[in-house]
Amino acid sequence: MTAGPPLLVTGLPRSGTSWTGKMLTAGRGAVYVNEPLNPQHPPGHSPGVLRATVTHRFQYICDDNAHDWLPALRDTVALRYRFGAELRANRSPYDLARMLKYGTAFTLGRLAGRRALLDDPFAVLSAAWFAARLGCTVVALERDPVSFVASWQRLGWTVSFHELLGQPLLVRDHPELLELGPLAGSPDRVARAAALWRATHRILARTPGILVVTYESLAADPVAGFRRLYGHAGLTWSPAVERRVARACTGGGGPERGFAWSGLSRTAYRRMDSRQALSGAAQGLTPEDVTRVRALTAA
Repeated sequence: MTAGPPLLVTGLPRSGTSWTGKMLTAGRGAVYVNEPLNPQHPPGHSPGVLRATVTHRFQYICDDNAHDWLPALRDTVALRYRFGAELRANRSPYDLARMLKYGTAFTLGRLAGRRALLDDPFAVLSAAWFAARLGCTVVALERDPVSFVASWQRLGWTVSFHELLGQPLLVRDHPELLELGPLAGSPDRVARAAALWRATHRILARTPGILVVTYESLAADPVAGFRRLYGHAGLTWSPAVERRVARACTGGGGPERGFAWSGLSRTAYRRMDSRQALSGAAQGLTPEDVTRVRALTAA
């Protein structure tokens, strides 16, 4: 059986990539691969999944450095798991359990003709390369900027702009990132998150060969939204898939409880009411913060 093109679901972290990726595997036509470009361990630094060394968050991949990445990512999207490399890097029983999980999923998926689905927010700035060189069908999630910044604030997240600005090829191809420079050492996490959202939004808007989808449109009507995504990706939509998606998107739990850092994947999905997840989007921000985020992210 011949598999179709691999899939990449990307977007800034906290934009709904894990949820979307899980829903796109509800039809059993794709194998979920969690964040191979995450520089942390886990889920990154897994040579069985990706035989390449990730050194930066939002590691930039383009034709100028493709010799370092193309062979490894071709193995990943072909679901060729490197057991020997993973065994040599194993450090704990957890690593062994994860090797068995992913090794089995890759092998069975390849034999069944399934497609690789990479859920990787850290690939968002390299989305054009994934589409052009790996032939990926790319879906990029974008969340409303107030909801995005509020989510990062609630979790206490930030990102070092030095990791972005210190990649010359990335800045060359995405000069929008230069506007992050004045905020590189700023303690203003709201302004930093808003600036990252704005730069990424502008980059995605001009990136060829990808589909940009808003988190809010999917959450408001998940069955219709995912039916359209299945069609775009060439995945089979069926009554069984519709039931699975409907059940998964109408469960209990608030917006921050939709996913939990547990299990082997570290992003285990839990049922959530996706419409309820839209309420309280600005929680964690003051009214003044909301006004400022709107101003900072305006086109």
